[in-house]
Amino acid sequence: MRGGLRVTGGMAAAWLLSACSGPQSALDPQGPHADNLARLFWIFTVISAVIWLAVMVVLVLGLARRVPNRRDPLALEPRAERRSLVVVGGAVVATALTVIALTALSYFSQRKLFARENPGVTVKVTGYQWWWDVRYESESPDRTFTTANEIYVPVGVPVTVKLTGYDVIHSFWVPSLTGKQDLIPGQDNEIQFVASRPGVYRGQCAEFCGWQHAHMGMFVVALPRPEFEAWAEAQRTPAARPEDAEGQKGAELFVSKACVMCHTIRGTSAGSRVGPDLTHFASRKSIASATLPMSRGNIAAWVVDPQGIKPGVNMPNVSIAADELDPLVSYLAGLR
Repeated sequence: MRGGLRVTGGMAAAWLLSACSGPQSALDPQGPHADNLARLFWIFTVISAVIWLAVMVVLVLGLARRVPNRRDPLALEPRAERRSLVVVGGAVVATALTVIALTALSYFSQRKLFARENPGVTVKVTGYQWWWDVRYESESPDRTFTTANEIYVPVGVPVTVKLTGYDVIHSFWVPSLTGKQDLIPGQDNEIQFVASRPGVYRGQCAEFCGWQHAHMGMFVVALPRPEFEAWAEAQRTPAARPEDAEGQKGAELFVSKACVMCHTIRGTSAGSRVGPDLTHFASRKSIASATLPMSRGNIAAWVVDPQGIKPGVNMPNVSIAADELDPLVSYLAGLR
């Protein structure tokens, strides 16, 4: 029996600790802003636990010292009454000081959180139902480029994210790197973060924004500075023309169907801004805003039936003949 309890307790502890780590956990900070938030969380948690334990101790002592069969249970001796007044008065003062201290701590933590450094990278993120448009800004127009649903950043460099919503209110949240900030139509907000080490950090819309709110995820990929620069340079280039016959047929199919009414592929006649930019689509880690892992099979499933995978999404089901699917998927899978 004792062995079973120890095993059960160990499993429960492991389960609880596993919730403190992972690609999307505010308790697994990977940058100074997230460190600040995690520290604040643990301070509040410890103080709240101490207060709760103190209240429970006082309650148990009060119940243990209750005198049965007293003529008037509420009556107190003068000495006991004075002691009770001192205890209650001390508790009131302690409560006030605790609230003031926690408020001050929260205030100064927010000052650190919203302090701004000169950004090394500036990204404008626009929230749509239900995906993220990501535009890397630069003073030189030829250095500006657009991608979707993934934000690549250099390690150790301040990244300023400009936030706006296109349709409804969304909320930008990458727990391992920073706190939450709303994307509001007609209003520009900003948030800044620094990734301390390389890694892939999952983010999520944290404001209910409609049917597919739960499937409005994103990835922040932190790379060493040289790798980030190489990635950014590759993203600025137009899409390469397919060299194989099947890919060429797929390119012709893409521009002949309704796809061009919504998407951009730089280097082709597709130039719409309704949906995500697909210029380097296959270099991303996921499809449909972190709904499906990037793979040839998932590309085919998404192209054939986006409404079945993500009901309510603005991408319509496009009529594709059986002999058209493989070439179209080959073309999209080659957009790297």
